[in-house]
Formats: sequence, structure tokens, C-alpha cells
Amino acid sequence: MRAKISDDLKVAMKAGDKQRVATLRLINAAIQSTEIEAKKTLDDAGVLAVMTKMVKQRRDSIEQYTNGGRPDLAATEQAEIAVIEAYLPKQMDENEVKAAVEAAIKEAGAVSAKDMGKVMGVLKAKYAGKMDFQKASAAVKAALG
Repeated sequence: MRAKISDDLKVAMKAGDKQRVATLRLINAAIQSTEIEAKKTLDDAGVLAVMTKMVKQRRDSIEQYTNGGRPDLAATEQAEIAVIEAYLPKQMDENEVKAAVEAAIKEAGAVSAKDMGKVMGVLKAKYAGKMDFQKASAAVKAALG
């Protein structure tokens, strides 16, 4: 995955695509920072986790910029999300999330909202990078009452 990002960075630099170059450099910096903190090289799952976190941060920023009346900055964040999401696996749709939540509830043996952490642990282990866990959390909460 890192090799693809580096190759795509070179292509973007040659094409003069400044937005893509800046975003790919941010991805590389975030991966490198995480590797330094962890004191080990990240595998593809680790790289996906870093990029998923970057998307979440940008979505939070978009909300803040939109509420603050700065649509220009929100558009920049949205453009970065588009570049980052190109490297992430296809996101599950609403029906797939609902089915995964129901299966995770059965697997964890959850019966009440107190068991929400167990269910989320099952979901994170199986679907990292493939599902929006904020939406999944709301679905789990609704299912467990």
C-alpha cells in the first residue's frame, strides 16, 4: 500500500496536481508519524487504520468549518477525503452495516446497551476501514435499546 501511495505521489507531482500531492504527502507523514510512535513498520491494516482516522478527522473539520461559515476550508477538506478514500476499501452500505450489526450482536451475545462495547469490538475486528463506526455505533445503540 505504501509503495502505491509513493508511486501515485510521483505521478501526481509530474502531472502538477497540487491538491493530490499535498494530500498524499499528508498521508505519508501520518503513516511515518504513527510508525515512529509505534516503533515498527505498519502493515496494510495499520496504514488503513491511519487513513481511516484521517478521513474521520477531516469529516469533523468539515462540520466545524461549515458551522463556522468557512465553506472554502470545508471544500479543501472534502477534496482531501476524496483522495484518501481512493485507497480505502469500499465502504459498506446501510443494509450491509445493519446486517453486520445484527450478526455482531448475536456473536457477542449482547442483550442490553451495557454490552455495546463488546459489539463494537467485534465490528472493529471484522470491518476496520470498511464501515463508518460512528454510524455503526448509532445502529448498535438503536438495536440494543
